[in-house]
Amino acid sequence: MALAAEPGFKGWFIHNMAPIMFGTLVVFLLIGYPVAFSLAANGLIFGVVGIWLGLFDPKFLQALPERVYGTMNNEVLLAVPFFTFMGLILERSGMAEDLLDTIGQVFGSIRGGLAYAVIFVGALLAATTGVVAASVISMGLISLPIMLRYGYDRRVASGVIAASGTLAQIIPPSLVLIVMADQLNRSVGDMYEGAFVPGLLLASLYAVYIFIISSIFPGAAPGLPLEAQTLRDPQQKLGPSRILGAVAAAGFAYLVATGSLPHLTEGVLSGTANTAAWGVGAFVLLFFVMSGTAKLLTPSLFIALALSIGLSIMLMTETGVKFGADYVVLTMSATVAIAFVVAVVNRIFRLGLLSKLAEQVVFVMVPPLALIFLVLGTIFIGVATPTEGGAMGSVGALILAFARGRLKFDLMRQATYSTAKLSAFVLFILLGARVFSLTFYGVDGHKWVEELLVSLPGGQVGFLIAVNALVFVLAFFLDYFELAFIIIPLLGPAADKLGIDLIWFGVMLAVNMQTSFMHPPFGFALFFLRSVAAKVPYADRVTGKMMEPVTTAQIYWGAVPFVVIQLIMVALVILFPGMVTHYKSGGVQLDQGQVKQQFENLAPVDDLAPPPLTFGK
Repeated sequence: MALAAEPGFKGWFIHNMAPIMFGTLVVFLLIGYPVAFSLAANGLIFGVVGIWLGLFDPKFLQALPERVYGTMNNEVLLAVPFFTFMGLILERSGMAEDLLDTIGQVFGSIRGGLAYAVIFVGALLAATTGVVAASVISMGLISLPIMLRYGYDRRVASGVIAASGTLAQIIPPSLVLIVMADQLNRSVGDMYEGAFVPGLLLASLYAVYIFIISSIFPGAAPGLPLEAQTLRDPQQKLGPSRILGAVAAAGFAYLVATGSLPHLTEGVLSGTANTAAWGVGAFVLLFFVMSGTAKLLTPSLFIALALSIGLSIMLMTETGVKFGADYVVLTMSATVAIAFVVAVVNRIFRLGLLSKLAEQVVFVMVPPLALIFLVLGTIFIGVATPTEGGAMGSVGALILAFARGRLKFDLMRQATYSTAKLSAFVLFILLGARVFSLTFYGVDGHKWVEELLVSLPGGQVGFLIAVNALVFVLAFFLDYFELAFIIIPLLGPAADKLGIDLIWFGVMLAVNMQTSFMHPPFGFALFFLRSVAAKVPYADRVTGKMMEPVTTAQIYWGAVPFVVIQLIMVALVILFPGMVTHYKSGGVQLDQGQVKQQFENLAPVDDLAPPPLTFGK
């Protein structure tokens, strides 16, 4: 461009307009202006400046109304209000409270049991609500006082609650994954399926951390005393339950060993050794859980569990589903179905087959698990789009709230108001991002970013290191919506040019962006927990003992180990891309070589003589 060769400040400004525009946006955000208005204002101001300098074609602005209308007419983004409404209805209907109370009784007898319960419920809430604020606030109000009552270290308790709440960002139906898919121009269903296994693995890493802490420092995460285990079955004998737990763990270990996870380590181990390693590892982990919760495994429940495992194995064999999220969802659905039928029959006919705790667990856990299958299962198997899945989830949440007798007008009003507020927030940021990107693309800013990132030393590896470092640093100042709308459209084209799978790239960045909730001092999850944690000494409502408050420093230090775990998870996604790219196994894969061969075998068009004209003879 001729103007780019002009001397002096004007020539320099024209040549560097794209980085100046991006830097000005960062300054606006640091000053404290709202993100949506900062984006739109920067786009319009630099658009006018670009026209004045002859660098920006005024015709670009004529596309602005079409972009705004296209954003508002985007059916994919309709999933955002649906999933938000579903999560708020479930959170306000008391589901989180019931889950935390029951699962706390299940795991409470072992060291770190309440922390395991928080992680488990956090993953379950993430798969049903998809809203971080709802998960953190619910668990902070319910679990934190109980954990402090029984002697948990304040840093461990606050860290595990804040971290478990952020699982709602990476485990579907996450709102940020919807936005990520839209910005990368990829399927939301594929993004959900790719993120499912990394989300569950991240929750498992949290549990491993709690196991290490409770083993090294038993006083930091003690088990519940007997008097607090109100649903305990005093007649349950530990010995037989250990045996039943071993058998049940062996059945689940078989499902793990024959599923998709062993494909992640085929480069290290192969064949029977690889399958055996996963089977042994799964058995050890599951037996630890089963034996720790042995009071659940009454003989009758063990029979139901054995039938469920057998049905799951048969289902997997008949359908041939062996990969990723489809496998997990179908196995989970088959496993809980029989247990629920047994519990219903037991309650109706008063057969006394299940212990009090076992029956409580079934009735508390099955409704959210059924909702997970209704939403994620239908999306994964291709029956519904994410928007349709969100609509079904909203209806399912209303039905669950009605069944609990908690569907009140005030609940509906609050959920509707909060949904409208969050949806408007997302839409306005997206509209501002559209205005910003219109000008940024008009001054060839995308080419500047692409050339900058693609030319980094190290190829794909150098690009991934630089991008993850950039996102991690920006997460100190921006939340995940802002990162998704500002950064992802700039990084996506460069990643695509380098041949990186954009679904895998999006999931990796989503795990990294999850740290934006946990970064001291600006992490939103830390703010949510700070808002509900005790700030002054208080009297415990059960024991009457005066309890010390939770300080802000304790919340921040408790979050640091989980930020490190999230970074480890980013490294695992990079090292083992198969945990994300398994989403491809569900679709029809074409052999490009065979397709090319078929076209080469076709006769040339010139050699195909037209049929003779017979005029009906």
